Amino acid sequence: MEWQQFEYFQTLARMQHVTHAAEALSISQPALSRSITRFEDEIGVPLFERQGRSIRLNKYGHIFLKRVDNMMKEFYEGKRELQDLLDPEQGEVSIGFLHTLSTSHIPDLLSSFRKCYPKINFRLGQGPSHHLIDQLQSGEFDLGLIAPMEIKSPIVWKQLWNEELFVIVPKDHKYANLKKITLEKIADEPFVHLKKGFSLRITIEQLFKAAGITARITFEGEEADTVAGLVAAGLGISILPNLKGTDQSKITQIPIQSPQCHRAIGIAWVEGRYLSPAAQKFKQFVLDHF
Repeated sequence: MEWQQFEYFQTLARMQHVTHAAEALSISQPALSRSITRFEDEIGVPLFERQGRSIRLNKYGHIFLKRVDNMMKEFYEGKRELQDLLDPEQGEVSIGFLHTLSTSHIPDLLSSFRKCYPKINFRLGQGPSHHLIDQLQSGEFDLGLIAPMEIKSPIVWKQLWNEELFVIVPKDHKYANLKKITLEKIADEPFVHLKKGFSLRITIEQLFKAAGITARITFEGEEADTVAGLVAAGLGISILPNLKGTDQSKITQIPIQSPQCHRAIGIAWVEGRYLSPAAQKFKQFVLDHF
């Protein structure tokens, strides 16, 4: 059995289309079919169901694919580890981070780091904390800059800073000229929220609960910029971190006097998982920076 056969099986299992898989692998369709047939013979059980030109994984194929995925992942991580050791000043760091960090913290961090390590590249992704945690566990990202949302082993999270939260209102709102505001004062206002499951929404709901407030939610969005846009359109008010770098011409940020409103932001990684020298350097850089 050849290593290449595992790659062929994995690709065909993902695409479940012989022609497309052959094109992706840069081999002929007959060659792929012959390789898969030999592979099944050596495994001792058929892994696909074939009906005319269609092909799909059977129950044995689904079971075996999980093992092959793990094996391939270990192989490529081991290969990457050896390559990184040859030149620790190069490499790639993959980072997932919250949307609200994209206009200030992330650009500043990357710019500062690249001054010290100009040959290290980055692969970036944005999303809510619960999605980023899943992507960390799956190995899609080396590191995550997220809120502390139900962090469980093997995820490790270290706090970096506290982010102040503000009441956001339209420029022509009756509260727009206030220097400070309390949560009680906005208790009856229509509220624009992030969707359920987002860490910022959970934080705000906890603040409302402590203050005995039940928000009257009128709209929900998936990003802070979307929420700010709905507020600017006069569809309600919201609570968000400082929207530095985004258009604030139609909204006003009001500091919250009572209670203190903030959320923690930290760096996360998977305990025990290999981090390349480049990722290790960036992780330590971030920890030292804050």
